[in-house]
Amino acid sequence: MRLRKRRPNQFSLDEPIEGDTDLFPRELEDWGPTPEQKYAQTEMQGIVGDVIDRLEPEFRIVFLLRDFEELSTQETAEALGISMPAVKSRLLRARLNLREKLNRHFRQGAPN
Repeated sequence: MRLRKRRPNQFSLDEPIEGDTDLFPRELEDWGPTPEQKYAQTEMQGIVGDVIDRLEPEFRIVFLLRDFEELSTQETAEALGISMPAVKSRLLRARLNLREKLNRHFRQGAPN
């Protein structure tokens, strides 16, 4: 019980807050995303996933290894059996291609 009393940042939700005149119930705010934000995130993930799937295979694999799997340039080069400059070049082209396709999608409102 003594250890529980020492916890400085914890409080009971049942304890009211004392104010000038009356006791106020505690109001807690949910910091999680709203249903609209969750839907928007899901929709955005779907759009980006579709665009990534439409990248050329040699660009897509480098993009996924570097940006999603977070492998280094050297690790990616070794895994794919290509040179480090080739990894850098393919990653740049993948990112530019991805940016272009996402720009077209959001400007026109339809996938291209």
